[in-house]
Order: sequence, then structure tokens, then C-alpha cells
Amino acid sequence: MSAVAALGRLRAAATGYAQPAATVRHRHLSDRPVVFVPYAMSGEAFAPLAALVGDDPAAPHLLIVPQPRDRDRRFGHVADLAAVLLPYLTEWLAKSETIERKNDDPYERAVDAPQIIVPSPAGIEYVRLLGRSTRFRRTDGEYAVHPDVPLLGRWCTYLAERARTPGSSLLLAMTDLLARTWATGQSDLENGELAALLGWIDPDPGRTGAETAREAEGAAPAGPATDPKFDERLAPMIAAYDHAQRADDPRAGARAEERIRDALGGELMPTWHRMWRGLELLRELPVGASVAGRWEIDRMSYSLFSADLAKPDSRPQPRTPGAVAAAQQLVRRETAQARLEAEQLRDDPLLMAEARLAGQAFRGDVVAVEADRMVTEPGKKQARPRPLLVLRTSDEPLMTLDTELECVERPKAKAKLVAVAESAQGGTLDVRLELTGGMGRGKTPEEGSVPETGELLTWTTAAPGFRGGPKWPEPEETPWTHGGPPDPDGGRPEGAAEDDDDPGAEEPWS
Repeated sequence: MSAVAALGRLRAAATGYAQPAATVRHRHLSDRPVVFVPYAMSGEAFAPLAALVGDDPAAPHLLIVPQPRDRDRRFGHVADLAAVLLPYLTEWLAKSETIERKNDDPYERAVDAPQIIVPSPAGIEYVRLLGRSTRFRRTDGEYAVHPDVPLLGRWCTYLAERARTPGSSLLLAMTDLLARTWATGQSDLENGELAALLGWIDPDPGRTGAETAREAEGAAPAGPATDPKFDERLAPMIAAYDHAQRADDPRAGARAEERIRDALGGELMPTWHRMWRGLELLRELPVGASVAGRWEIDRMSYSLFSADLAKPDSRPQPRTPGAVAAAQQLVRRETAQARLEAEQLRDDPLLMAEARLAGQAFRGDVVAVEADRMVTEPGKKQARPRPLLVLRTSDEPLMTLDTELECVERPKAKAKLVAVAESAQGGTLDVRLELTGGMGRGKTPEEGSVPETGELLTWTTAAPGFRGGPKWPEPEETPWTHGGPPDPDGGRPEGAAEDDDDPGAEEPWS
């Protein structure tokens, strides 16, 4: 934990009120998101019990499963959920724009994209399990399900995988959004409970945040796990429903189902209201400058997935990605993480202060400029302008030489760390930088592109730009242990396990 984060928690604990952990909002919020509050039966690997879902705070859809152990009921619940979510997930494709790509064909990118918000990271895991359990289901033959069930499963798998990309906003957890923006006087584990976390941030009138959070500790959980005390109340209702089904008594079954619905609605509605209140609080913050760029990437990903889904030969995502696909995913996520960290620093002065304390950024006055300096780089025939700057700062940059840097006040400026030495003034350092970008393409820097003496500038590590990455081998070029051909004859070595490559094979619900 950084010094700034620790200070925020200490102040929250001392005052009883949450403290700002960010000055801007670092995630995109849709004008019309869907809030999804799932509930699953305790004691089962994955047995949906209920869900509140919708894009209207005043009109949620309450979907229940009166007997979660009943396979037909479970998949009927997923079909009902698909009837609500699939139209929302696809309606954004109606408006698109043509995007040109260098060395590639243009594509249609949706002007906007859907956004689903769940109460906590456990809700994202629920979406992943929902996709895993449904995307391979057959729509004909024995154990057939509604055609929308495997389709929703593929969307859930996509959204859950996309949520693992740092900075993505297609599927978000409310507790993550709030904890990223406010510091409370409780632990990270306690911040995972929406009622207590929101109590710190939005206390009841006449109470401190700590008092409100303490009162909220006994509230219904935000799911998907249920409260054991609620399970004790629910069990007799499910038993009554089962008895009515065995006795073939529709009226008694309907009454039992209605009691189950009322009980589940009473458990879920407080979380539903907290979710929308959390969105109101987050919308009051200004949006970070880099959020729009990350949302463009989300829109691109959404559009490309939708286009692939519409192909006649499109197949469900594999249970386990191949070696090459997994390596590509890892590289993309690492790049996205580095870019997110750098962009958030530039957007948020509070995070920048934290980075300066950690030595990952520095701020100082320009005390010397060598604007006419020209350098012939290795492998180049023509000299290029490479001005030198000297910044005097009280920060201590903990960076290696040749680190690529970006300037907060001059977004186009790029530089390289050349040297760090003690200055003539006690308690400060002179940091020598070589400008490498943001000066135009001419033989001399564009007017005004080189900082002048006396400017106060902040420099931090540069966000990684687009890179093509290594040349990845084709799957068939990898060894048999990584999905490729096992030997020149095309057969696996004796004793090697066979992979189940049938995407239509039945997979257990769990």
C-alpha cells in the first residue's frame, strides 16, 4: 500500500467518513447501463436462484428459479435472462462507423456499446460460470435448450474475458468502482461488501460513514452467495414447492412460487437500489481524459466479436485457449495494464502525487535548455533534433536511465532520461532529459514545441504505444504439447491425452 493510500485510510478511520482516492473517474459509464444482480443457491457448484436485471431503476426484471436443482428450470431461467439481455447486447450494432486500418481492411465499429454492471467481482465470476455452463448446450435432440441459451453463454464468456483486460468497461463490478475512487477505514475484504462500502461513502443523515457501514453489516448480501439465515427461511418454501409439484397441485405450486418470489425480491431489492445510488455518486465525478480512448478499444472489441458471432461458421469459444492464443492474450493484457497505469497518472493529480512519492514520476522547473542540439542516431544518416532539458526537482526519480517519459503539461512531448545528479542547491536534484518526440518531423523543432526555462513540468513513464508484437507461430507449427501436430505422422505419442475438441459436447452445469 502506498503512503497516499495509507493516509486516506487513516483519515477515513479517524474522521468516520470516506476520503477521496481519486479526483476523476477512471472508467467509462454508459448513459444506459444494465444492472445485473445475480443470486445462486448455497451448497451447489453453480445453481442460479434468482436475478434482478434491467436498465431502468424503477422497473427491474425479477427472474427466479423456484427449484434450482431442476435442470429444466435452470435453463428456462437462462432463457428468460437471455430474453432481457440479448436485445440490449445487440441493439448497439444498429449505428456504426467505418474505421480504416493501416495494412488491413476497414471494419465497422459501433458508435456505442453495451455495459453491464454487477455488485462485486464475484458477480463477474458468476457471468463467467454462466457462459462456461451454457455456450456448448445443444438446441436440438436430447436435453435440448432454447436457442438463446448457448448464444447468451457465448456473450457471457466474451464479457467475462473482456473484464480481465485492465481498463475495460464492458463488464464492471460496483465495489471495484467505488473502492478505486474512495478510501474507507475498513479492509479490502470488507470493501468487497457493497452495503458496508456504500455506507462509508454515502452515510445516512445524522450518522458518520463508519456508523452507517456498521449498521449495514447485517444487511442482505449483494450476491451471488446468499445469507445462511436467508437459506433457512427459503428451504421450507422450496420444499413446499416440491411437494406441490409431486402432488400435481398447480394452485399450491403457484402459491409456493409466489412466496419464493417475494422472499427473493425482498433480498435483492436493497442491492438494486444501492447499485443505482453508486452510479449516481460516480457520475458526479469528472471523467478522466484517457477514458474515451479506452472506451474506443472496448467498442472495437465489441464490434469485432459481434461480427465473428454473425458468421455462419462461428463456433463457441474453446474451454481452454490454445498456446498461441493464450500467449497473445497475456501480451495484450500486460500492455493494457501498463497503458492504464500511465494514463491514470496523467489524468489524476492525486495518483500523480502517489507516483511522485514512489519515484515513478517527478515534477520540477526547467533550469536549462539546449534547444539546438542535433544527434545522429545509430543506423541513421541524417541528424535529428534532440534538445536537452535540465529539470530541478525535489522528487527522487527511481527509474533506470533511458526510460521513456511523457509530460503531463505537454501531452505530445516525449523524452528519455539521461542522467540524475545532485544540484547546486541543497535538497534538490538536476534531472537531464533528451527530447525525442513531439517536435514535428522537420530538421528543426516546431515553434513552441521545446519547453523554455522557467516552465514547471511533470514527467512520468510513457504509456506503451501500439506494437505489432512478435511473430506468432500458427497453431499447427507448435509442438503437440501446445496444440500442434504431435509428430511427423500426425498422431500423438503413445500415452498422450486426447483433448475434447467437440464444441457440442455436453458439459456439466458446474
